[in-house]
Amino acid sequence: MLNLLKKKLSRTRLTLQEKLTDVFSSNKNREEILQELEESLILADVGLPTTEKIITALRQKTKKTDSPLEIQKRLKQEILAILSLATSETPVRADPQVIMVVGINGGGKTTSVAKLAHYYREKGKKVLLVAADTFRAAAQEQLAIWADRLNLPLIKGQYGADPAAVVYDALQSFQAKNYDICLIDTAGRLHTNRNLMAELEKIRRVISREIPAAPHEILLVLDASIGQNALIQAKEFYKFSGLTGIFLAKLDGTAKGGCVISIIDQLGLPIKFVGIGEKEMDYLIFSPEDFVEALLS
Repeated sequence: MLNLLKKKLSRTRLTLQEKLTDVFSSNKNREEILQELEESLILADVGLPTTEKIITALRQKTKKTDSPLEIQKRLKQEILAILSLATSETPVRADPQVIMVVGINGGGKTTSVAKLAHYYREKGKKVLLVAADTFRAAAQEQLAIWADRLNLPLIKGQYGADPAAVVYDALQSFQAKNYDICLIDTAGRLHTNRNLMAELEKIRRVISREIPAAPHEILLVLDASIGQNALIQAKEFYKFSGLTGIFLAKLDGTAKGGCVISIIDQLGLPIKFVGIGEKEMDYLIFSPEDFVEALLS
């Protein structure tokens, strides 16, 4: 798994390590190393606030006489400390779960739903898919293709139907037929659209009314390839109550994988899954230790 993550993070690793190799193999003093390290982290899209936090910690926790190797070791520890702040429960629980998936259109949301469906199905769970994006015919069609490919049942409504009503109908089937996992793909119009947030809240209320303690997860899908813009999206969706974690899509092929660090640092939300390709099995459960090792070793 670590080798696979290294491969998928290759562009971010290249961006970061080309610079870090020079920094940590040099005879420069600590301050020069920290200045160049700051630049490298920003280029990897770690973001200015999080980069400053890391550099400040390194300045406080290292000595002027420390070797580049010692500073590099401390860098790994500081990044791991940030990534470990948002601890995540195991994605598989014993009880039936209702999982809402939110995020903007074009960010990999529906494909991420398919990956979650594959994950839970492989764990022996009975999965129901729900197409609650009734405003884009293409969204329902895309999920229908995945449902057919994965041989899973799909509930969808008419184009333009009330998404909350579609979810209500789906929950009746979910309970009557004793499914284990209900995966709800929601609409994802522009993240600045207040109507979208109100609509998501309405869906959440319907779920909570029909099944106490549900939804058990509300996962926000973010596109890693847009780097710090993903954090801007995340902050908008953070206004929507109940977010429990992040599915970071499109981590493969981007030089902006450093955004993982700032997303966790700025939001305190755990990244639970990462998408590393277009196929249903192209995902990994996020591991802070593996991520740091893949990024910096």
